[in-house]
Amino acid sequence: MFEGIEKYKSLDFYARQVVEGFITGMHRSPFHGFSVEFAEHRQYTTGEPTKSIDWKLYARTDKLFVKRFEEETNLRCQLVVDHSSSMFLPTEGQGDIDHPNKLTFACYASAVISELLVRQRDAFGLSLLSEGIDQQTPCRSSRTHQQYILQLLEKELLQPMPGDRKEAAQRGTSIVEALHLTAEALHRRSLVVLFTDALVRPEEDDPLFDALRHLRHCKHEVLLFHTLHHGHEVGFDYPARPTEFIDLETGHRLKVNPLEVADSYRKEMARRTAEIKRIAIQYRIDYQTVNVSQGVEQVLLPFLLKRSRHY
Repeated sequence: MFEGIEKYKSLDFYARQVVEGFITGMHRSPFHGFSVEFAEHRQYTTGEPTKSIDWKLYARTDKLFVKRFEEETNLRCQLVVDHSSSMFLPTEGQGDIDHPNKLTFACYASAVISELLVRQRDAFGLSLLSEGIDQQTPCRSSRTHQQYILQLLEKELLQPMPGDRKEAAQRGTSIVEALHLTAEALHRRSLVVLFTDALVRPEEDDPLFDALRHLRHCKHEVLLFHTLHHGHEVGFDYPARPTEFIDLETGHRLKVNPLEVADSYRKEMARRTAEIKRIAIQYRIDYQTVNVSQGVEQVLLPFLLKRSRHY
């Protein structure tokens, strides 16, 4: 119990630190409503409320000016995390943000984005998907709601590896059905931020694309983070010796020499990634490849750019 509380605190602290560092590293923020800086001054008109008068400027100029701040927005954002068993790759990275697996990366990235949203007073929720919608919260904008979401993400970080114990059963992926359900469940236009490795059987490619199109058909904006471990899943970087590969979703085992299949694997992976990107562009979905080894900060700029275009 105590260990879980400590890890939860570190998740909250990590999100705040990443956001603070990101904001500090930016010069004048180009993202309307995000910066605490004002847009410009204008002269005060008699009869207006005095709360926005810049009294320091009045002391220097003996004239009344009002601060005009960047326009605030009422964004609704649904953070959608694929937590099927394939997201536990690499298996040694569960819960370790310094060397994360895909699920750990997605949880920390979602925590960081929630920190950005709560600072802006935007409403946000969380969905966890595998063979269906396993968890879904409503969209709210309070710190209390953020703490609840962080607790849900903390539970994901504490999940045992598939097959480690009887209760750690393999969770299959039916991301297609889950995305259709998500599209229908969000009753108001939202920005959907999706973290998934998009691993489906070849015959499910077209249904996957249909599910993404369904989100757009329901007027949702979509930011797809294609979450992969580039060393293992893109570069197929394994020792040139007989190696046993285990399907984390089915438990199926296959022993091969990586050197014999590396070229064909890389070509197929490149083809599939290019196809997902092509379809995303066709449906006006913002598509971003994510290498989980390169740090959570890589998701922030694409998210803010998408957020700024949402209106």
